[in-house]
Amino acid sequence: MEVEIKLRLPDAAAHRRLSSFLVPRLLRTDAPARPLAAAAATAAQRDVRLYGTDDRDPSRAVLTLKRRPRIDADVSRVEEVVEPLDPALALTCVDNPARLGAVDSPIVRLVSDEYGVGGDKAPFVCLGGFRNTRGVYELEEGEGLGLVLELDETHFDFGTNYELECETTEPDQAKEVLDRLLTVAGVPYEYSRSNKFACFMAEKLLP
Repeated sequence: MEVEIKLRLPDAAAHRRLSSFLVPRLLRTDAPARPLAAAAATAAQRDVRLYGTDDRDPSRAVLTLKRRPRIDADVSRVEEVVEPLDPALALTCVDNPARLGAVDSPIVRLVSDEYGVGGDKAPFVCLGGFRNTRGVYELEEGEGLGLVLELDETHFDFGTNYELECETTEPDQAKEVLDRLLTVAGVPYEYSRSNKFACFMAEKLLP
C-alpha cells in the first residue's frame, strides 16, 4: 500500500518558487521519456514507464500496477506493484500494447486473473500518455522526519499540473512538516483530491 500526501500547487510560479527553495536538498531529477503508455482494466491502472532523454532509447523501464486508489482526510492510499522491465521489450509493448499479455510478469498474471484482461478476447490497449518531470528532494532530520519529497511538473495535452508528493508511514506528522515547509517558502497549496491518471482519463485538470 502506497501512502502519500499530495499537495496541488496553483501555477508555474508556485512550482518555480518551491523548486528554488528546495534546491539545497535536491537528490536527483527524473524525466521519464514517456511516463505513461497505459492499459487499464476496470479498477486497475497499469502502465509502462520509460526513463531517459530519448523516447526511442530509454535507459530503463518499469511496469506498474495501481488499483483501488482512495483519498481520505487528505491522505492518498493506493495498492501499488512495480517491477523492472527490459527497455527493448518495453518499447515493443508501447508500440503494440497487446504484446503485454505475453510478458512473463507477476503483474500481467494478476491483471489477467483478477480482471480477465490480457488475452486475445480482451487485449491490452494504449490509452495515450503524458510527460512528467520530477525533482526528488530529501529533508534533513531537523526539518522533519527525514522525508523524501517529489515535486512534479506534469504536461498533458490539455494543460500542466504541478504537485508535491511525499510517501510516508506517518501521514499526520508529514502533513504538519509540509505545511510548515510551504508556509516558510511562501508557496500556496491545497490538498489534491485526484491523481494524475484521473486527470488524464477526464481530459482536464482536476482539483
